[in-house]
Amino acid sequence: MQIDGIAAIVTGGASGLGAATAAALAGRGATVYALDLPSATGPEVDGVTYIGADVTDPASVEAAVAQAASGPAPLRVAVNCAGIGPSARILSKKGPHDLGLFSKVVQVNLVGTFNVLTTAAAAIAQTDELDHGARGVIINTASIAAFDGQIGQAAYAASKGGVVGLTLPAARDLSTSGIRVVTIAPGIIDTPMLATVSEEFRAALASGIPFPKRLGLPQEYAKLALSVIDQDYLNGEVIRLDGALRMAPR
Repeated sequence: MQIDGIAAIVTGGASGLGAATAAALAGRGATVYALDLPSATGPEVDGVTYIGADVTDPASVEAAVAQAASGPAPLRVAVNCAGIGPSARILSKKGPHDLGLFSKVVQVNLVGTFNVLTTAAAAIAQTDELDHGARGVIINTASIAAFDGQIGQAAYAASKGGVVGLTLPAARDLSTSGIRVVTIAPGIIDTPMLATVSEEFRAALASGIPFPKRLGLPQEYAKLALSVIDQDYLNGEVIRLDGALRMAPR
């Protein structure tokens, strides 16, 4: 699908994977609406408009999607990058895993993804058909933790496993509307989540990656997202972006 001249939504668009993807889409001629919390501040990029929205709040997502769909460019892409990743063991010295924390992680990472997916799909389905009935594509973000969840990642792994499980039925459900659904499962990416750790710890993380022995870059996620949009026959699939990493228990 051609990217130039379309509108796209990117959640978590003020930083990390979302910011890189928003910039990459704009660089290819898309009109991008970057959704993030109202308190977030993203980089100034030509072609990117920031909208304050909480992915778990249906009303704010509906308003943001309506804004993106109301412009002259047809809304054909949504990329779900918003997410959180706190860690806690199911049982620790502090006691059992806090149920509120587990619920919050699932609410943001899984329910928020589903909220944006369904709302964006409803708008994309109203656009004119392209070749073979295509109308657009929705890209979700899981994690290799969905498959190799480590100690302390029960909530995160469960939420991302839900995104993986959502991929195929969503692609099948939306096939009649000409909307593809693909999920990217990143490994260890150098995002703001890693900004506070030491260089020694970052080096230790990189040493465990088979090849290339370095942290992944947000721009590499963005490149893969653009490729997914370009490849019309790619649908209902989960793609690992991890340098062949299979995470150990800890």
